[in-house]
Amino acid sequence: MKRENSRWKKLLQPVGFLLVVGLIFGFVGSKMGMVNMLSTLMNTAYALLLDTVFYIMAVAVVAGALSALLSEFGVVSLINKLLSPLMRPIFGLPGAASLGIMTTYLSDNPAILALAHDNGFRKYFKKYQLPALTNIGTAFGMGAIVSTAMLGIRCPGGQSLLPAVIVGNLGALIGSIVSTRLMLWRTAKIYGKTASCDEVESQKAQQTAKEEPKAIGMRVIDALMNGGKSGVALGLDIIPGVLIICTLVLMLTNGASADGTYTGAAYEGISFLPWVGDKLSFLLKPLFGFSSAEGIAVPITALGSAGAAIGLVPKLVDSGTAMAGDVAVFTAMCMCWSGYLSTHVAMMDNLKCSKLTGHAILAHTIGGLCAGISANWLYQLITLV
Repeated sequence: MKRENSRWKKLLQPVGFLLVVGLIFGFVGSKMGMVNMLSTLMNTAYALLLDTVFYIMAVAVVAGALSALLSEFGVVSLINKLLSPLMRPIFGLPGAASLGIMTTYLSDNPAILALAHDNGFRKYFKKYQLPALTNIGTAFGMGAIVSTAMLGIRCPGGQSLLPAVIVGNLGALIGSIVSTRLMLWRTAKIYGKTASCDEVESQKAQQTAKEEPKAIGMRVIDALMNGGKSGVALGLDIIPGVLIICTLVLMLTNGASADGTYTGAAYEGISFLPWVGDKLSFLLKPLFGFSSAEGIAVPITALGSAGAAIGLVPKLVDSGTAMAGDVAVFTAMCMCWSGYLSTHVAMMDNLKCSKLTGHAILAHTIGGLCAGISANWLYQLITLV
């Protein structure tokens, strides 16, 4: 009997897989055309490789070099001591994590991985705390870019968006705390709170420590080169996750070309996720205070790409379908989510925590929702005052 069940399982599994894949690609192909769908799939992956992955690699090289330099001269240790009294009660992480916040705020989500692979940074973390770097790094990723882009938008009435952007940053901060704490709650159950990170100094590092001290110039050069090499390795590691996941998410998020037709160009899609958001507007609009249903497309798009989501905001503001309160929510959610569906898989895989990817995504989904809701309520409170 067991053998028969096993045979049926072996037969049903590939058949079920083919049916599901056939339905998905058949649905997308029916909207775009099979040739256009395949062309967009390849062109989007290629564009992501050139526009996104190589950019992330460049950021990772610079961040890795800077991280190694800060570790070499004891800056990480100093920051850890100074900020631990603040970071531990708020985020449940050592003070050194603040470096990751600053790095990702000025660049992008994966920049924190360059720090995570530096032993001078990693040694301050327990094993259960390391996976949460994905959540806290993503929550602040592209923060400077998102804030600057929102500030550059001109309201038809000449209203300043500075208060809205500040509130949006506060909302993202609240979302980051929720996301990080939820992740730590899960990882503490798996790893416990006492185990140290699995990386220790290699024999080569121990041997180097016994050698005579190097001149300051050589220490600087060695730190920059070694840190930069770790950034190159990081850039190569994230290629599969970014290209595969981000391509699928963007094709489900974006729409047709400007004239409403499909050409097979990169970044075209079937607008499925915005359609889902529109159907859920009865629930989302009261929570986030959107002035119109069109505003829901911004956080939905931010799931896959914060850059693409930012591009939607000026049109909404110009048309009067988005106000300053909406911009506060857009800033919070674009910053907190910042395309996490595209990067979380690759980042967790890079940290050797792939089995926790699902929980990291769930925790960050909740964190992003809390960011948007908090920004909405905070802005309404400010307007009342």
